[in-house]
Amino acid sequence: MLIGIPREIKADEYRVGILPVGVEQLTRAGHQVLIESGAGLGSGIADEEYAAHGAEVVAGPAEVYSRAEMVMKVKEPQPAEIALLRRGQIVFCYFHFAADRELTEGVLRSGCTAVAYETLRDDRGGLPLLTPMSEVAGRMSVQEGAKYLERPQMGRGILLGGVPGVEPARVAILGGGVVGANAAKIAAGFGAHVSVLDVNMDRLRHLADIMPANVTTLFSDRHTIRRQIREADLVIGAVLVAGARAPRIIEADDLRLMKPGSVIVDVAIDQGGCVATSRPTTHSHPTFIVDGVVHYCVANIPGAVGRTSTFALCNVTLPWALRIADEGLVPAAQRRPPLARAINIFQGEVTYRAVAECFGLPYSPRFER
Repeated sequence: MLIGIPREIKADEYRVGILPVGVEQLTRAGHQVLIESGAGLGSGIADEEYAAHGAEVVAGPAEVYSRAEMVMKVKEPQPAEIALLRRGQIVFCYFHFAADRELTEGVLRSGCTAVAYETLRDDRGGLPLLTPMSEVAGRMSVQEGAKYLERPQMGRGILLGGVPGVEPARVAILGGGVVGANAAKIAAGFGAHVSVLDVNMDRLRHLADIMPANVTTLFSDRHTIRRQIREADLVIGAVLVAGARAPRIIEADDLRLMKPGSVIVDVAIDQGGCVATSRPTTHSHPTFIVDGVVHYCVANIPGAVGRTSTFALCNVTLPWALRIADEGLVPAAQRRPPLARAINIFQGEVTYRAVAECFGLPYSPRFER
């Protein structure tokens, strides 16, 4: 199979879809790899490193998309890239379709097959291709939240961990999954008072067992959420329904309960956001203010730490890319239910139920497992 790796063009995206070791493993297995010149520079990987391990370096995206049987990248195709997609081509990346009807319709029109990292779900319910980026985003959410609590950033002027004689900040984390657990770990390490809210009591019990004493676990309901955001200096939205639009759990009117200069970091923004007032932002322009509350809604948080994120991502995506390349997508999906669950669109048909339901589109159960 001929695998193409384009340079990422989403704003402030510094990751790349493959490492030099991935090129070596694919070429040793008899496959060809094309990579766009400069694709790895944001992650500190030069063209020469890819070429030394068997990649053909090409000048621009058009050649990658026109020749590749499978395009492997990080973020969803941007409008200029959608125009280059073609019927029968496999695109393997993060899509987050439920947050973007225009993207969904564009990919449908192209006739390509969209295999989404974020819905590749194992038989235990885990999301192995999403987990490493959720770990990065969860940890960075506290780092960024701490920065935007500073007064020059229009925050409350609060040090997350406080100092002797001055109480630390209060952090409310909405969601106790991978993002929430990693956020709680970092916020607790800073010395903040941390509350983690979730609707899964088994998950709350687990977190209560492993978290330090300054982390409290709470069952998430409407009254608890409102009470927690009223008291919080930093709120982190970490809710997830795999492949579907994030549930909206903070309404616009709720912001009036919050302290002026408090900060919301909506990590769920790449799935539409869990805060009614959220809208996607970029690393270049990461925040905006509504009702005195600072909103940080960057849709590709891990992209800021491109090198760490690229290595973490490619460690888990390469084995699946090899399976697709070695066996062909459909035979590989027939043998492996996790891969079948990752196929969101197949040659003009929506094959992931949550995406079809989100937009009222026809659903094909072709790969339902």
